[in-house]
Amino acid sequence: MTALRTDSPPPETGRFARAASGVGLAFKRALVSQCHPTMLFAVLLPFLIALVGVVLLFWLFWTPLTDWLAAQASHWDFINRTEEWLLAMGLFSLKIYLVPVIAVSILLPLSGVLGLAIAAVFVMPLVLRHVGHREYAGLGRQGKLATSVSVWNAIWVSGAFVLGWLFTMPLWLVPPMALVLPIFWWTFAFSRMMRVDAIVEHASPAERKLILERHNGGFWIIGLICSLLNLLPPAWIILPVFSALVYAHYGLDALQRLRQERTIDVA
Repeated sequence: MTALRTDSPPPETGRFARAASGVGLAFKRALVSQCHPTMLFAVLLPFLIALVGVVLLFWLFWTPLTDWLAAQASHWDFINRTEEWLLAMGLFSLKIYLVPVIAVSILLPLSGVLGLAIAAVFVMPLVLRHVGHREYAGLGRQGKLATSVSVWNAIWVSGAFVLGWLFTMPLWLVPPMALVLPIFWWTFAFSRMMRVDAIVEHASPAERKLILERHNGGFWIIGLICSLLNLLPPAWIILPVFSALVYAHYGLDALQRLRQERTIDVA
């Protein structure tokens, strides 16, 4: 007689500690994996695409965007009053600095999320092959329509990120939202985009749903850490691939433990 038993998720009181432990282990493994020549070379693809995206976005949209922002700023009473006060004090023109800053705050994140999407769709399979053969060789691939799921996930997450970023930018004027909102949206982008791609090739749809529910907190913690690292410009070069490695280790380890929980007793 064969019995299939799936252990219940850990108690609520222990979930945070277990999630934190799993996140720490994933980061340690990702650091080791990132030093491999294959993963160092993989860094170039999303970085170069993001760099090309920056050049194209600034070349195509800088002038029309700054002109539109300058026209809109002329109707903002608060900005106009502040501008008049600064000029009356013999200081500087606020709009001269404000408009370019807003334009950069719009265009740079667009190129950044493009690099992240490229990493999720095109680099993550390389990451999964690398870590899968080396550390998760016994983990069978049961995913279905992995490419389609990955592409659709990248499209909707990128769209939600762009819309959310643009529509919440006016709130940046309310302290401390200028710091909180970018961290939140990048946490959203990292978490929602990478967690699916990390397990889509190996996990069945049912397993994927269970892992995303059970380890939702851990995925968001990783996203938060990556978004904080994203505040450091030098990290932009490696972060798309490094975040993919972290999510791959965390997701595949969660899948491995999920399958180990299923015990078969033969009477």
